[in-house]
Amino acid sequence: MKLQDELPVDHHLATVYRAGAALCGCILLVFGGLGFASALSAFDTSGDRIAGMTSNTSLSVISVVVGLSLLAGAAVGGNFASSLNILVGGLFLLSGFYHLFVLDRPANFLGFGMTNVVFSFVMGLLIITFGMYGRVSSKLSHDNPYWRRRHPQEAAEADGRRPELRSSPK
Repeated sequence: MKLQDELPVDHHLATVYRAGAALCGCILLVFGGLGFASALSAFDTSGDRIAGMTSNTSLSVISVVVGLSLLAGAAVGGNFASSLNILVGGLFLLSGFYHLFVLDRPANFLGFGMTNVVFSFVMGLLIITFGMYGRVSSKLSHDNPYWRRRHPQEAAEADGRRPELRSSPK
Protein backbone atom coordinates (compact mmCIF):
# COMPACT_ATOMS: atom_id res chain seq x y z
CA MET A 1 0.00 0.00 0.00
CA LYS A 2 1.39 3.39 -1.01
CA LEU A 3 0.60 6.69 0.65
CA GLN A 4 -0.16 8.19 -2.75
CA ASP A 5 -3.00 5.67 -3.16
CA GLU A 6 -4.53 6.83 0.12
CA LEU A 7 -4.57 10.53 -0.71
CA PRO A 8 -7.84 11.40 -2.43
CA VAL A 9 -7.47 13.25 -5.71
CA ASP A 10 -9.81 16.01 -4.57
CA HIS A 11 -8.35 16.38 -1.06
CA HIS A 12 -8.01 20.04 -0.02
CA LEU A 13 -4.29 19.62 0.64
CA ALA A 14 -3.63 19.14 -3.08
CA THR A 15 -4.90 22.68 -3.70
CA VAL A 16 -2.44 24.12 -1.19
CA TYR A 17 0.49 22.21 -2.74
CA ARG A 18 -0.48 23.33 -6.24
CA ALA A 19 -1.08 26.96 -5.30
CA GLY A 20 2.23 27.18 -3.43
CA ALA A 21 4.21 25.64 -6.26
CA ALA A 22 2.50 27.83 -8.87
CA LEU A 23 2.97 31.05 -6.88
CA CYS A 24 6.66 30.47 -6.16
CA GLY A 25 7.27 29.18 -9.70
CA CYS A 26 5.78 32.36 -11.19
CA ILE A 27 7.92 34.58 -8.94
CA LEU A 28 11.05 32.74 -10.06
CA LEU A 29 10.04 32.91 -13.73
CA VAL A 30 9.55 36.68 -13.49
CA PHE A 31 12.94 37.12 -11.81
CA GLY A 32 14.66 34.93 -14.41
CA GLY A 33 12.87 36.67 -17.26
CA LEU A 34 13.95 40.09 -15.98
CA GLY A 35 17.52 38.79 -15.85
CA PHE A 36 17.35 37.69 -19.49
CA ALA A 37 15.77 40.98 -20.53
CA SER A 38 18.73 42.87 -19.05
CA ALA A 39 21.23 40.87 -21.18
CA LEU A 40 23.51 40.02 -18.27
CA SER A 41 26.88 38.31 -18.52
CA ALA A 42 27.02 34.58 -17.75
CA PHE A 43 29.31 34.25 -14.72
CA ASP A 44 29.87 37.84 -13.62
CA THR A 45 30.52 37.62 -9.87
CA SER A 46 29.57 41.24 -9.22
CA GLY A 47 26.19 40.86 -10.89
CA ASP A 48 23.78 43.52 -12.12
CA ARG A 49 20.74 44.62 -10.09
CA ILE A 50 17.39 43.07 -11.04
CA ALA A 51 14.37 43.68 -8.78
CA GLY A 52 16.68 44.79 -5.97
CA MET A 53 18.89 41.69 -6.19
CA THR A 54 22.11 41.00 -8.04
CA SER A 55 21.93 38.55 -10.91
CA ASN A 56 23.73 37.14 -13.91
CA THR A 57 22.66 34.92 -16.80
CA SER A 58 23.48 31.72 -14.91
CA LEU A 59 21.20 32.73 -12.02
CA SER A 60 18.49 33.63 -14.52
CA VAL A 61 18.74 30.20 -16.16
CA ILE A 62 18.56 28.46 -12.78
CA SER A 63 15.59 30.63 -11.76
CA VAL A 64 13.69 29.81 -14.94
CA VAL A 65 14.43 26.07 -14.70
CA VAL A 66 13.37 25.89 -11.05
CA GLY A 67 10.32 28.05 -11.76
CA LEU A 68 9.27 25.77 -14.61
CA SER A 69 9.79 22.68 -12.46
CA LEU A 70 7.58 24.18 -9.74
CA LEU A 71 4.90 24.97 -12.34
CA ALA A 72 5.16 21.39 -13.61
CA GLY A 73 4.74 20.19 -10.02
CA ALA A 74 1.69 22.42 -9.69
CA ALA A 75 0.25 20.87 -12.84
CA VAL A 76 0.79 17.33 -11.52
CA GLY A 77 -0.36 18.22 -8.00
CA GLY A 78 -0.89 15.86 -5.08
CA ASN A 79 2.00 14.23 -3.26
CA PHE A 80 4.34 15.00 -6.13
CA ALA A 81 3.81 18.76 -5.72
CA SER A 82 4.24 18.47 -1.96
CA SER A 83 7.46 16.47 -2.22
CA LEU A 84 8.81 18.77 -4.94
CA ASN A 85 8.06 21.82 -2.77
CA ILE A 86 9.91 20.26 0.16
CA LEU A 87 12.90 19.38 -2.03
CA VAL A 88 13.12 22.76 -3.77
CA GLY A 89 12.59 24.63 -0.50
CA GLY A 90 15.43 22.69 1.10
CA LEU A 91 17.68 23.43 -1.86
CA PHE A 92 16.89 27.13 -1.55
CA LEU A 93 17.88 27.05 2.12
CA LEU A 94 21.13 25.23 1.31
CA SER A 95 21.81 27.74 -1.45
CA GLY A 96 21.27 30.58 0.99
CA PHE A 97 23.79 29.12 3.44
CA TYR A 98 26.33 28.42 0.68
CA HIS A 99 26.09 31.90 -0.77
CA LEU A 100 26.22 33.48 2.67
CA PHE A 101 29.69 31.97 3.08
CA VAL A 102 30.95 32.90 -0.39
CA LEU A 103 29.82 36.53 -0.51
CA ASP A 104 32.54 38.74 -2.02
CA ARG A 105 34.64 35.71 -3.00
CA PRO A 106 35.43 34.21 -6.43
CA ALA A 107 33.29 31.14 -5.56
CA ASN A 108 30.21 33.37 -5.78
CA PHE A 109 29.65 32.39 -9.41
CA LEU A 110 25.95 33.31 -9.35
CA GLY A 111 26.68 36.88 -8.29
CA PHE A 112 24.69 36.71 -5.04
CA GLY A 113 24.49 39.75 -2.79
CA MET A 114 23.07 39.88 0.72
CA THR A 115 19.59 40.60 -0.65
CA ASN A 116 19.81 37.40 -2.71
CA VAL A 117 20.75 35.42 0.40
CA VAL A 118 17.78 36.83 2.31
CA PHE A 119 15.51 36.13 -0.70
CA SER A 120 16.85 32.58 -0.88
CA PHE A 121 16.06 31.98 2.79
CA VAL A 122 12.60 33.56 2.58
CA MET A 123 11.67 31.78 -0.66
CA GLY A 124 13.03 28.49 0.68
CA LEU A 125 10.98 28.76 3.86
CA LEU A 126 7.89 29.74 1.87
CA ILE A 127 8.21 26.84 -0.56
CA ILE A 128 9.02 24.29 2.13
CA THR A 129 6.06 25.53 4.20
CA PHE A 130 3.73 24.99 1.27
CA GLY A 131 5.17 21.50 0.83
CA MET A 132 4.87 20.52 4.49
CA TYR A 133 1.40 21.98 5.00
CA GLY A 134 -0.86 19.25 6.30
CA ARG A 135 1.98 16.73 6.45
CA VAL A 136 4.03 17.78 9.44
CA SER A 137 2.24 18.80 12.62
CA SER A 138 1.45 17.43 16.01
CA LYS A 139 -2.24 18.24 15.58
CA LEU A 140 -3.27 16.78 12.25
CA SER A 141 -6.98 16.09 11.97
CA HIS A 142 -8.04 12.46 12.01
CA ASP A 143 -9.35 12.59 8.44
CA ASN A 144 -5.92 13.71 7.21
CA PRO A 145 -4.38 10.99 5.00
CA TYR A 146 -0.93 11.53 6.53
CA TRP A 147 -2.29 11.07 10.06
CA ARG A 148 -4.16 7.96 8.94
CA ARG A 149 -0.97 6.53 7.43
CA ARG A 150 1.00 7.13 10.63
CA HIS A 151 -1.77 5.79 12.91
CA PRO A 152 -3.39 2.87 11.07
CA GLN A 153 -4.89 1.28 14.19
CA GLU A 154 -6.59 4.47 15.36
CA ALA A 155 -7.80 5.18 11.82
CA ALA A 156 -9.28 1.70 11.52
CA GLU A 157 -11.03 2.06 14.87
CA ALA A 158 -12.42 5.45 13.83
CA ASP A 159 -13.80 3.85 10.64
CA GLY A 160 -15.35 1.01 12.65
CA ARG A 161 -13.03 -1.58 11.11
CA ARG A 162 -10.95 -4.10 12.92
CA PRO A 163 -7.32 -2.89 12.98
CA GLU A 164 -4.87 -4.92 10.92
CA LEU A 165 -1.90 -6.22 12.82
CA ARG A 166 1.47 -5.54 11.26
CA SER A 167 4.14 -8.17 11.35
CA SER A 168 7.27 -7.00 13.12
CA PRO A 169 10.45 -6.67 11.06
CA LYS A 170 13.03 -9.38 11.60
